[in-house]
Amino acid sequence: MSHRSLVATVQSLIAAAMDLERRTMELYCQFENRFRRPEELRRFWFEMAQHEAQHFGALALLAALLDAAPRRALPPEAALTPARIEHLRALLDSCRREAAEGVSLERAFEMCLDIEASEIEDVVLDLLHSLKGAAARTRALQLLIHDLGDLGYMIEKYTTSQSLLARADALLETQVGRLRLRPPRPTPSLRRVKG
Repeated sequence: MSHRSLVATVQSLIAAAMDLERRTMELYCQFENRFRRPEELRRFWFEMAQHEAQHFGALALLAALLDAAPRRALPPEAALTPARIEHLRALLDSCRREAAEGVSLERAFEMCLDIEASEIEDVVLDLLHSLKGAAARTRALQLLIHDLGDLGYMIEKYTTSQSLLARADALLETQVGRLRLRPPRPTPSLRRVKG
């Protein structure tokens, strides 16, 4: 694959990931508006939306860096296929449609778990790792773990669903395990190609 083709591929991956992050942020904003009381719940949904906005911003920065210097060295492309993008978009579209009709708090938590357990976060983590290095991926994974801890706490405090709490705990443990056990792959960060 030529460098120009690789740049175009990475740019399209970043654009797709940005779209997924934006859709997730918008869903969490719907929940922030719907669940305004108690303040702790509103703040939880706001922070979830804010973290998605940070992912969006990080991806926008990567896109701008590529636009400004398309001769940068690029790592191998992330595993984001058109089928995977469509699957993730369908998940988010389904959640957003359902949320627009009104959902219970328990269902909102369930949707949040579905999204956080999906490959959306993996896509962002892979792109950050590929383009910014292992440290950026580790920071993003730590933020995800923090969010999952908060989600588990909210589920425990505001619902009686033991199965939902068990799912949240299992997902949290999986991500903590990834942080502990997965050695960072040596990957170059964005830098200029000579010549």
